[in-house]
Amino acid sequence: MHPLSPERRRLFADQARSARPDLAQLCLLIGAEADPDLDDAGMRAARRILDLLADQLAERLPDMAGDPRSWALALAELLGARHGFGGRPGDYQQLRSALLHEVLRRRRGLPILLSVVWIEVARRAGLPVHGVALPGHFVVGFGAKDEQVLANPFAGGDVLEATDAELLVAGATGAPLVPSMLSPAGPLDIVLRVLNNIRAWAAARPERSDVALWAVELSLLLPAHSDRLHYDRAQLLVQRGDFLAGALEIDTYADTLAATDEAAATRLRQEARGARAMLN
Repeated sequence: MHPLSPERRRLFADQARSARPDLAQLCLLIGAEADPDLDDAGMRAARRILDLLADQLAERLPDMAGDPRSWALALAELLGARHGFGGRPGDYQQLRSALLHEVLRRRRGLPILLSVVWIEVARRAGLPVHGVALPGHFVVGFGAKDEQVLANPFAGGDVLEATDAELLVAGATGAPLVPSMLSPAGPLDIVLRVLNNIRAWAAARPERSDVALWAVELSLLLPAHSDRLHYDRAQLLVQRGDFLAGALEIDTYADTLAATDEAAATRLRQEARGARAMLN
C-alpha cells in the first residue's frame, strides 16, 4: 500500500480541525490511504452516490409525518430494502468493509460504515440524524434525546426497540445499557472509531503492519488524539525495521510521560536505545 500524498494528509488534518468536519470526506480520505486507485474523481463519484440517494429520500419527505420513527423507516426502506445496504458476519474479516467508497460500491460493510451512509444521506436530505456508538455495535439515532429513535443499518435499518438496544450492548459487553451510551457521536468520534476498527483488523494480521501504521498516523492527525499513539507508531516502525524512526517516536512519548511518571519515561528511553542498537 502507498501512503497518502502529503497534500492529502494535510487535507485530512485540515478537515479534522475545521469547525464542521466533513465526515464523508474524512472517510473517503481513509479509503484513499488503503486504495491507491481511489483518486479525486473516485471520491467525487462516491459523494455523488450519497447526493443521489439523498435526492431519492427527499422525494419521500414532503408526505411523511415529521417524527423520528417515520424518518428511520424511510431510510430503512430506501437504503436497506430498495438498495440492499446491510451487513453480514463475514464483512468483519474484510478491510474493504471499513472503506466508504467500497461500502457504497458493494452496499455491504461494517456497522459504523453503513451508519456513515445512513448519516450522510439523511443529513443531505435535511433530517436530524446522528451516530450512536453503542459498545461493540454502531447504530444511528433520529430526533432529539427525549424522542430518539435508533436504527441498525447493519440489519438493513431495522428500528430498535429499547430491549433490542439492551440486547446489543449485553451481547457485546455483558453489561447493561446506560443512558450515556446513547449520546450522539460527533464526526471525529466516528472517524477515530473507524481507524480503531482498521487497526484491530490489522492487529489480527501481523503481515499487514502497513495498514496498522497508516491508521495510527491518521489517528495522530486528529486534534484530540492520545499521546499513547506515538508509542503505538513507534512499535510498528520498529516491527517494520525502521529502528531509528521508531526510537525517535519512543523518545517523543517518553517526553510526554516524564512530567507525571519519570520511571516509565526512563524505561521508554532504554527501549529507544535498544531500538537504535538494532541498527548495528
